Amino acid sequence: MEAAVVQTAYGKVRGKTDRGVAAYLGIPYAAPPFGADRFRPPRPPEPWDGVRDATEYGPTAPKPPYPRPMDRLIPDPDRPGEDCLNLNVWTPGPGASGLPVMVWIHGGAFRNGSGSVPVYNGANFARDGVVCVTINYRLGVEGFAHLPGAPDNRGLRDQIAALEWVRDNIAAFGGDPGNVTIFGESAGGMSVTTLLSLGLAEEGLFRRVIAQSGAGAVHQTPEDAMLVTREVAARLGVAPTAEAFAALDPATIIPVQAAVAAEVAALPDPGRWGVTTAACSMAMVPVLDDLFTRPAQRAIADGAGAGADLLIGYTAEEFRLFLMPTGLAGLLTFDLVGPIAAGMGVPAGVLETYRERHADLTAGELLALLVTDHMFRVPAHRAAAAHAGNTWMYEFAWRSPNHDLGACHALELGFTFDNLGSPDTAELAGPNPPRELAGAMHGAWVAFARDGDPGWERYDTATRTVQVFDGEKNPLVDDPRGEDRALWEVPV
Repeated sequence: MEAAVVQTAYGKVRGKTDRGVAAYLGIPYAAPPFGADRFRPPRPPEPWDGVRDATEYGPTAPKPPYPRPMDRLIPDPDRPGEDCLNLNVWTPGPGASGLPVMVWIHGGAFRNGSGSVPVYNGANFARDGVVCVTINYRLGVEGFAHLPGAPDNRGLRDQIAALEWVRDNIAAFGGDPGNVTIFGESAGGMSVTTLLSLGLAEEGLFRRVIAQSGAGAVHQTPEDAMLVTREVAARLGVAPTAEAFAALDPATIIPVQAAVAAEVAALPDPGRWGVTTAACSMAMVPVLDDLFTRPAQRAIADGAGAGADLLIGYTAEEFRLFLMPTGLAGLLTFDLVGPIAAGMGVPAGVLETYRERHADLTAGELLALLVTDHMFRVPAHRAAAAHAGNTWMYEFAWRSPNHDLGACHALELGFTFDNLGSPDTAELAGPNPPRELAGAMHGAWVAFARDGDPGWERYDTATRTVQVFDGEKNPLVDDPRGEDRALWEVPV
C-alpha cells in the first residue's frame, strides 16, 4: 500500500506501508559520486520535480562480492547505478512528531556492505516507536584510499552528509532531529566512534552512539595508507593519484583492491603495509587528516563527545567468523600464531600469557581469542573507560550452533534489529535462535535511543560492569575475563 507523500528539502517522495510501518527507500542524500564528483567531498543532490518513487532500495556503492564462504554467511546485495549515496527511512508514520531517531551505519571492513542488507530492515524499530534510517557511503578506493589530489575520508564525509540530511529532513518523517542515535557494527561501529571523536555531537548531529564490535581503535597514517595506494596503483599500471584512478572504471579497480585487501588480512606485515595498517589488518580505513586529526580513542580520552551517551560492546568470540567456517583455523599452527599476532601489534607478553592460561585451545582458537581481544573487546573497554560517566557496555555471548561459529562477529545483528526471520540470519544463527534474547537486546536499543538508558548500570572503571546477553540469564558481570583484559592495559 502506498504511504503518504513527504516533502523533503530536495523534493517529494512517496513510500509504501506494510503492517503499520511506512518505508521510504533509496532517497538520495548527496549527488552521485561519479564524473566530476568522483573522489570529491559529497555535495547535495539535485532537486527534483514531482513525486519521487521511494518504494525500492537504491543503488549500492561499488564493491566486490564477499569471498566464499563469507558470501553465504553475510549476504551483500549489489544494486547497479550511480545514485548510490542514498538512504532508507522506516517510520510509524510521517504524521507523527518527536519520535526518537536511529541512524544505522553498516559494516563490511570499509569495502563491503550497504544500507539495504536484509537484516538491516528497520521496520521493527519503527514498530516500536523509532524512526530508523540506514545509509550507504563510499567504500574501498572510492571512499577511503589515500589519493594525492583528493580529500581523504570521503566515506566518512558521506556519513556526515547523511547525518546533515537527517538533521534537516527527519522531522517530516515524524522524527526528532534533537534526539538522534547513530549506531553501527564492525566498520560501522568504528565509524560511529570516529564520528563521536570529531565533536559532531556538540554540533547537534546526534545525541547518542551505539558502537557494536568497533571502538575507534582503527586509523591509518597517510604514510601507511600511501603504501596500500602504491601497491594497488602498481598492479593497475597507473600513477598513485586521484587523477589516474579517476580515469579507471570502479569495476576495473575493485578486483585489484580486493586482492590487496586479502593479502593485508592474511599477513598483516607492518614492514610492508605500515604499523597502522597491520594493526587492524584492513587495507583501507579512516586516514588521519584535517577532518580526522587524532586517533578516535585519544580524542575521546581528551573529552571529545563527552556530552553524548555511549552504548558500546562486542561479541564474546568475534574472530571465529573469519577462521572457523573458512577452515583457516584448522590449518594454523602455533608457529604461525606468533608472527600474525605480532604483526597486528599484540604485545609479546600477552601472547605468551594467553598460551599459558588457555593451553587447552588449538592454534586457531588461540588466534581467534587474541584477535577478538586485540581488535574488539579491549578497545571497547578502553573507549568505555575514556568516556566513563555516561557509558554502558554489553557483551553478546549467545553461541550459534552453526559452522563452529560460537558468539562470533555479526551474530548479534538479527537480535539488534529483531529480525531473526531475515534470510541472512539463518546461516549465522541456526534454525532456532532464541526470540526472547532478540526481544531483550532490541528492547534495550530502543530504550537507549528513546531516553538514554538501556536498563542496566553505567560503566565505570571501578567495577567495569557489563551486560552479558547469553540467552539464558543475561547476567550483569563485573569485568568479565578481567585478568586477560588487564594484560593489555597501556595508555590509549
